[in-house]
Amino acid sequence: MARLDERIARSPIRDGFLERQNFADAIASLWVDGELVHLEDLVLHDARLDIRTPTHELTIAHSILRGRRRIFGHPPEWALSAAGLSRLRGRGVGDDSDPARPGPAPAVRENDDGFARDDDIDGDDYAEIDAVLARSTAVLDGSFVPRSPDERDPLVYDVDWDEDERLEQWHGVLNDTDGLSPVLRAVILLDAWNVIEVLQHRIELGRQLVAALLRRDGTTPAHLPAINVGLRSVRREQRHAGNRITRLLAMLEALTAAAELGMKEHDRILLARQQLERQASRKRTNSNLSRLVDLVVARPVVSANLIAKELGVTPQGARHLAAQLPLREMTGRGRFRAWGIV
Repeated sequence: MARLDERIARSPIRDGFLERQNFADAIASLWVDGELVHLEDLVLHDARLDIRTPTHELTIAHSILRGRRRIFGHPPEWALSAAGLSRLRGRGVGDDSDPARPGPAPAVRENDDGFARDDDIDGDDYAEIDAVLARSTAVLDGSFVPRSPDERDPLVYDVDWDEDERLEQWHGVLNDTDGLSPVLRAVILLDAWNVIEVLQHRIELGRQLVAALLRRDGTTPAHLPAINVGLRSVRREQRHAGNRITRLLAMLEALTAAAELGMKEHDRILLARQQLERQASRKRTNSNLSRLVDLVVARPVVSANLIAKELGVTPQGARHLAAQLPLREMTGRGRFRAWGIV
């Protein structure tokens, strides 16, 4: 893991590789929990270019993707702090310190078309509108958690499930393992999260927190480990064994697998980028072609509409650009045309 982190820190494709890791880990997280989300659907949903109505599983995958970006966008210690945990659980919806949260909507301006003036609208109305917008944003990105058990639907939530108390138990394990090696501490904490069942419907958050712990403790300061990618390669019988030692060994194997797969993927993408750049250099000078290379490196899949949106060209121009590079075409099960790195 340390070798992978060192390679990423000095890599010319660092940003693109990290973004690819975010997508891969989000998809693998759903797979580990027994759900299936297609990678191209997540890429298009993230770009707001959905070709069909997003499923519940896709919304969860996008929430995990946003969570990884949010964690990496803050200082290493943020995710395990009180403010970070509150925000990641969905309790800190109104936290203005979160750079990913948009600001409040601007006030209504006076005009000649019959819109209300600012002084004709009660201030409480604005507060209610802001509260509704904040709640809607949290629901859409999958991070909404009601603030009190009274607001929860008993058909969905167990009202006797005290998440705060369970989180305190997990914090006790976090404190008790202080002084152990970061990797051993990580697998113990991940197992404890699963055994305690801290959150009713956010089991994947424990894996994100463990990745943040490895970053905070200095094992992987340059990236968030894709733990779910490693867990995907370990047999379910080992991950959910009744014996604790078997589970811990399986998680150690998963971390090793995540690092090995990460290094192989990094080298593959780096080689593909070099080939794409050589191909682009043979064409006439075209800034859009070089920008397309960067986009293909940063996204596992690119469609004509995604290229058009990111590069500011027409869909026809996007297809023309894609045809100039040796990309692998992915038909997306007949629903759209998309390309990826060979």
